[in-house]
Amino acid sequence: MRAIGIVLAGGNSKRMKELSNKRAIAAMPIAGSYRSIDFALSNMSNSHVQKVAVFTQYNSRSLNEHLSSSKWWDFGRKQGGLFVFTPTITAESSDWYRGTADALYQNLIFLKRSHEPYVIICAGDGVYKLDYNKVLEYHIEKKADITVVCKKANDTEDLTRFGMVSINDDGRIVSFEEKPIVTDSVNISCGIYIIRRRQLIELIERSIAEDRYDFVKDILIRYKNLKRIYAYKLNTYWSNIASVESYYKTNMDFLKKEVRDHFFVEYPGIYSKVDDLPPAKYNPGAKVSNSLIASGCIINGTVENSVLFNKSYIGNGCIIRNSVILNDVYVGDNTVIENCIVESRDTIRANSTYIGTAEQVRIVIEKNERYTL
Repeated sequence: MRAIGIVLAGGNSKRMKELSNKRAIAAMPIAGSYRSIDFALSNMSNSHVQKVAVFTQYNSRSLNEHLSSSKWWDFGRKQGGLFVFTPTITAESSDWYRGTADALYQNLIFLKRSHEPYVIICAGDGVYKLDYNKVLEYHIEKKADITVVCKKANDTEDLTRFGMVSINDDGRIVSFEEKPIVTDSVNISCGIYIIRRRQLIELIERSIAEDRYDFVKDILIRYKNLKRIYAYKLNTYWSNIASVESYYKTNMDFLKKEVRDHFFVEYPGIYSKVDDLPPAKYNPGAKVSNSLIASGCIINGTVENSVLFNKSYIGNGCIIRNSVILNDVYVGDNTVIENCIVESRDTIRANSTYIGTAEQVRIVIEKNERYTL
């Protein structure tokens, strides 16, 4: 493909509350065995993008560990590869990334040393499947300066979390609002952009020279009347997980057969780092219905409408309902967990009860967390 890829995975969101205290949002577990960033990287690989850079910053230990080998997404080639960039102290700069445009600027050498004519920029917190080749074809057909992938909002979406765009009949973006409180727009910007590499370098250098550090506010919105910015409409599943509610809902969506089939049955697939774990074990007395149970789990109790990640243990007499149990959680006997997200490596004492509501999901974090070397 005639493009390089950049995955912006350094941000943090207060909407994630305690869930982002120990990991980057792009490293959040999804659908039992995956991480959020796997979807962006798999889309890059499936679109035959050979050279991909990931910009990490906030709480990046687990994310860097996940990205320690490029082979899982088939980037381990002689040409191209997977590159992980963090903020670097130099003689000229000692700043962390001050925004998305500044993250690009601090790694401008990566853009300048590449030879591909186009750049695909995407966020690491989106769950979707997309052939970037089709977006690039649309970009070239429209003779666009920048193409933004958009998705029509549904009635339950919190629009204050997103950039909202209005589109004319030709597909050109005529207005762009960043996280508006009230808006008439119905199209969400998915945080996926295609732009010519040389033009991106020029816009980034000009923006930083004016002390402007945000790609959306200081480039997309500022230049919307000067540059030809078009919208590519995404008609398949897309979700941004950067809030507790959307993270929970996204995992619950994978309990629907049509969503699982879209990601894991329909070609091409989604790839992730594979742990060497045994299959899930269901002991006598275990009752499991409409749930995703990942490798290494041991189930003794009842699990309904839930997602359990790797190496979770559910004790005798337990009832787990409408919940997300993250990696390596030990749930003691006779415990009831409903409408909750249980943080990884927690030990839940026997005879405990944690109940949230459908409107207010409860985050369960015990102090007796177990660390493994």
